[in-house]
Order: sequence, then structure tokens, then C-alpha cells
Amino acid sequence: MSASATSTSATSASATSASATSAPATSAPAATGERALPPSVADRAVKRARLLEVLERRDARSLVLRSHTALAWYLDGARTHVSLAGDPVVAVVVTPGGDRLRVFDNEADRMLDEELGALEALAVDRVPWHEPLAPAGIADIEEEALAAELRAARASLLPAELARYRRLCRDVAEVLTDAASAVSPYDTERLVAARLAHELVARGIDPLVTLVAGRSRHRHRHPLPTAGSLGDRAMLVVCGRRHGLIANATRWVRFGAADPAEADAARRILDVESAFLGATRPGATLGDVFAAGTAAYGRSGFGAEEWRRHHQGGAAGYAGRDPRAVPGAADVVQTSHAFAWNPSAPGAKVEDTVLVDAEGIEVLTTDPRWPTSRVGALERPAELELGR
Repeated sequence: MSASATSTSATSASATSASATSAPATSAPAATGERALPPSVADRAVKRARLLEVLERRDARSLVLRSHTALAWYLDGARTHVSLAGDPVVAVVVTPGGDRLRVFDNEADRMLDEELGALEALAVDRVPWHEPLAPAGIADIEEEALAAELRAARASLLPAELARYRRLCRDVAEVLTDAASAVSPYDTERLVAARLAHELVARGIDPLVTLVAGRSRHRHRHPLPTAGSLGDRAMLVVCGRRHGLIANATRWVRFGAADPAEADAARRILDVESAFLGATRPGATLGDVFAAGTAAYGRSGFGAEEWRRHHQGGAAGYAGRDPRAVPGAADVVQTSHAFAWNPSAPGAKVEDTVLVDAEGIEVLTTDPRWPTSRVGALERPAELELGR
């Protein structure tokens, strides 16, 4: 601990004793109601046990968590940022004897009052804002040295996480439906992106990604919005974060009858996605799934190398992709594991956040108002047709 850091128990946001204690936290609920689904003591106990197993395998006594991904997972959905582009304002040192939260002093009261909830056995070190939050050497092992093991530890989502994730994914799907239903061919991409971001923030969701491509920009796979108008067909993409979890979805909207060639490509990209989803089963590696999905491009009438033109997605949860799938990836699909595959071709793309279990695939980013078509056992999003 820094010489000028002060230690407290999480039982009080304002107490500053000479040494940290391990008394249970009893912070008041957030006045804003952001934590409508409260932190779960049961989930956190499982997460801590998973990390202690990692430490035991590595014959280490301590681990420091520094990333938004790891911290939001371990702290049960706490918002660990101030700027969306900034570093976390907290770090956690995990040891068999207990966890220590290190937090910048100017953020400590807010974090304890509004973000952390009732955390069990959490000691708090308040660090002056002008000092390093967690200096090098503060723990035996750095998070980055355990990247694959930590991904595996957070892969299988727990009951409270799943409740939050289902609610988030439903909200993201509804935002896409509302925004797409309100567009006109004359709207600019930026206006549509602004509507998406507005509706996301209104629901307590961070708009991490809002992409919009009008008619003239369908060749771009990551179309940052511009001042150009939509025209007669547009793609809307959202990656939204709440309680640390990230939901990913893509939707298409058109005005008037579909172009036959575009409709055919949209149907065939669903066949590619079906290959990815069909291979995403507990016990498979991401490399196995990637190989099965990318092999479907050629069978579905696209170029066999089309997958090289854009990433294909991967596991989801507390990162946009956790991790992004690549050839030979060794991460193993688990039960209650979230995924977001996004196969694409020029003018065609499909993307939803799904959950994998022993029975198959559950699509999470769904809104019954959106039109769908049946592909295998799943309803998949169709294009929303609006009048001109």
C-alpha cells in the first residue's frame, strides 16, 4: 500500500481508520436506482472461489485485477469508469485472506455508495488521486499474465449475472426496434446513431458502439456514422454495456420492396451464422467453432475466403468479445456461456447475443416486435420493411 493511502472497511464510505478491516459492507443502495438488480453475495462467493483456484494452480498468494472487464465481473457489475475511454478508478488485490479494493480517494464515496453494494469481506484502500492506483509489484501475479485463465473463470455466467444479461439484451433489442421503426430515408446516419445512444443512455446503458450504414456505405463492416443520409436501406449496430455486461446486435431496415440479390445474400448469411451456432457447444474450442463457421461461407455461395474481410465474433459477456475467435483459439465453450457471432459479406450481416447451454442456443437480444425468419430451431432477424 502507498505510504499515503488510507484503509477503511467497506461498511462506511467516510470512515478512515489506520488499518483496513474485513467487516461486511453495508453500503446504502444507489439513490438513482441504477442497481435495480442488486449485487449477489452468492455469485461473488463463486467468483472468488474461481480466482482462488487459479492462484492455487499458479502457486501464488495474490493477484491484482486492473481491467474494466475483470473488475466489473468480480465486483458484480460495478461501473469502474468515469470516462468511457479512461482507465478504471479502482483495482482489486485478491488473496486467500481476503480482497482489498484500491480506489482513488476522490471517487471512493461515490463508488461505495452507488456502485459496490454489499460486498463481503472487502477492505478498502483510499489512494490519493495523484498517486499510482496499484503500483507494479503490489501482487504476485498481474492480470495480464492470467488472461486465458481469467476468461475461463468468467465464462460460465451465474444466476444473478444471467438475470442482468437477459434484461440488458432485451433492452438493447427494444432500442434497436424503436430506432429502426422511426427512421426515414432522409435521416442522416448521425441522427440515427444519436437516437440509438439517447435511448441506450435513458435505460442506463453505455453506448460503447453505435454504427449506422446507409445505402452508399454497405461495403464497410464498421461504418462509423457520417452526415450522409440513409437512403432506401440501412444497417444499425449496437454494443451496449450495463452492469459491466455487453450486449451486441445488428439490424437491417429498408424502405420498399427488397432487392432480390440483397435478399438472397441476407438469407445465405443466416446459413453461415447457423454453422457457427451449430458448432457452439460445451466442450468445443473456439478454434473448432471458428473452423466450422468459416467453412460455411463457400457452401453458402460466398467466397471461401470472405471471413478474412472481417472478424467473425466470439465469446461475449464483460468484453465486446471475450475473446474474439481466431483460427486455432484454445478457449473452451462452457455451459451458460455467452456468444456473439457476426458473419458478414458485402451488404449482409447478422449479429445477436446468445447463450449456450447443454440444450442448445438461447437468443438473448430479442424483441417480439421485430420480424424474423426460421433457421433451424431458431428465429433469426429479418429486415424491417418500412413504407417510403
